[in-house]
Formats: sequence, structure tokens, C-alpha cells
Amino acid sequence: MTQAMTEYVRKRWNQNVRKKFVIVDGSSLLSTCYYAVLPREIMFAKTDEEKEKHYGKILHASDGTYTNGIMGVLKAVASLLKKQQPAYMAFVFDKTRDTFRRELYPDYKGTRSRTPEPLKQQFVLMERILEEAGFKVLYSGRYEADDYAGSLVHKFREQVPVVVMTKDHDYLQLVSDAYNVRAWMVQARQEKAEELYDKYYGLYGLDKASVNLPEKTFEFTAETVYSEEGVWPEQITDLKGIQGDTSDNIPGVRGVASAAPLLLGEYGTVENIYEVIHEAEQDKKELKELQDFWKNSLGISRSPYKSLTKTGEEGELCGEAAARLSKELATIKTDIPLDLELEDFSVSFCKEDVLREWCGKLDIKIASVFGKGE
Repeated sequence: MTQAMTEYVRKRWNQNVRKKFVIVDGSSLLSTCYYAVLPREIMFAKTDEEKEKHYGKILHASDGTYTNGIMGVLKAVASLLKKQQPAYMAFVFDKTRDTFRRELYPDYKGTRSRTPEPLKQQFVLMERILEEAGFKVLYSGRYEADDYAGSLVHKFREQVPVVVMTKDHDYLQLVSDAYNVRAWMVQARQEKAEELYDKYYGLYGLDKASVNLPEKTFEFTAETVYSEEGVWPEQITDLKGIQGDTSDNIPGVRGVASAAPLLLGEYGTVENIYEVIHEAEQDKKELKELQDFWKNSLGISRSPYKSLTKTGEEGELCGEAAARLSKELATIKTDIPLDLELEDFSVSFCKEDVLREWCGKLDIKIASVFGKGE
């Protein structure tokens, strides 16, 4: 690549990082920070009772308040404000698992273990700290964090470039090159983030320092989503409709996971897939031709027809019903009424002195949050 082209890409990147609205998935960030620094005794304990015996080893203030997750979030916030310098910020949190999705599917997130008490306590305090520091913090008992993020994105994406920061891949459905909406996906390891840097930015001569992203994160555009997931952002819900999502206990359609990107590449949506199937079912010859097309043109070696159309016994969720429900469960809401304007999220309202005061109250060293020399 020529030096002129590299400089062009660099300038475009620098333009994109200015004056943006960063929406932080607070639940994801706090949980990540909490589990990242748990004592080994808790990490490798086999039962909840065994874990509880070692709770005293979790980082805590002199009054017993647990702080390991809070310290990580404070450090991340301080770094964001200093290095990425967003013009606007918001934090979104999950409040309960009993949201409207449980009304649609009682087993939604039913396989998750209960939230450990030390983490549960830090959620409540973290929300308070951020609110006292001047940040807008959104949560409720009916919606999830990503529903608030989605509603914020759709409300303000025509006014300012938006970034959602999370490790939850559900958020990828919000990415849009047309509206300059990106996702800062938090990776499990810094090495993984650097692999993605090399893969997508090395060609342009951009390294980690040039890109200027938070630690362990990589920015997903629509092209990146397609390259990594095999579908475009607007198809993420369709992908989960067929493949399901074990982390949220979304069922999907069993036996069709590998064929899902290929089918969606051809038909676009879950609804379109079933429309084509139902049309072909009117004639045995057409149905056979359809399955031959899947095999010979799309490269699907084993026909997913039976799995996609399975009806099952009464009460059994499978086939088309499972696909449509799973897609609905995976779809982030974008229409929660928000009586807020863009300026309400300005970082000018942020009170760094409040964050510092809380560091003192919680026996967290200022330097560990704001850097050496503080």
C-alpha cells in the first residue's frame, strides 16, 4: 500500500474518533473486572460453599466493602476520559433477569448460575458512584442493558458517531457503517485484540497506538462483523434465531448451526428462509430441487430441512417456532422512550473529584486508577 493511501486511512480514522458518544455496558464491564482478579481459591473452587469460604480474600475496603470490580471499572473510565476523550458517555446496566423476555420464554437465561454476593453488592455501589460523578446511568426491571444501549443508538446515531463498549456479541446487531455506529468488543486477552489489530489494520500500517482503543478491545465495523461472524450486523438476530445462544439459553434450531450463515447469505432472514421452504413444500419435486440447491450451490452437505421444519410433541419448542422465538429473544429493543437529549450525556458533567473521593472511601489507591504521578 502506498504511503499516501496509508495516510488517508490514518486521517479517516482520526476523524472517526473525534466527538463520539460512548455507551458502556456497565454490567459487562463490572463483571469482567470482577472475574479478572478473583483469588485462585475462588476461581478453582468447585462449589458455591467452597467459594464463599474465601470471599474474605477478595479485594475490599477496610469496612469490608468489596472493591475488585469497582476498581477495574474506575480505571477503565479514567482511561477512556483521558485517552479516547469521548464527548458524550452513558452507562447501561442489567437490573434483573426477570425482564420482558422471560414473559416470552420462561427459560431465558435459565442456565446461568446466581450472581455471587460480592459482585451483586458492587453493582449497586457502582451505579451510585457513576451517578454521583455526573454520568447518566440507565437501567430498569423490565429491560436489559443492551435494550437501553439500542434505544440510545437509534435516538442519537444521526447526531453523532456512536460506539458501544461491551464483550456481549448481541451488540453487534447495532453496528452500522451508514450511521457510523461501531462496537468496541472487549476481548478475553490483550493478545486476541492485537491479533485482530494485525489482521485488519496491519495492511494500512496502523498499529495499536495509532488506532487508540481501550485495552483489550477491538473496534467492529459492519465489514468486520461480516468477516468474523459470517453475517452482516442486521442479520445477527437471524443467526441467533437459527444457531441459538447458549449463554442466554436461547434455543435456536438444533442441527442447523453450521448451515445458518450459508442460508442467511442466500435468503437474508429467518422469515425469508421459511417462506422459500413453504413454497417448495407445495410440490415434492420443488422441495427436492431446493435441497439439491442447498447442497450443490450453497455447499450444505447435510440437508437442514427436517430440523428446520420439525414440529415435535406438544410443549416441545423446535423447528420454525423455535427459530422465530429465538430471533425475537435475541433482538435488542431500540424504541424505549428516553426523555433525554444528547447534551445530557456530555462528559462536561463528569466530576473527577467525586471519583477520586470514592477511591479514598474505598481504600483504592489514586495512582492505580488515574496513573502514576497522581
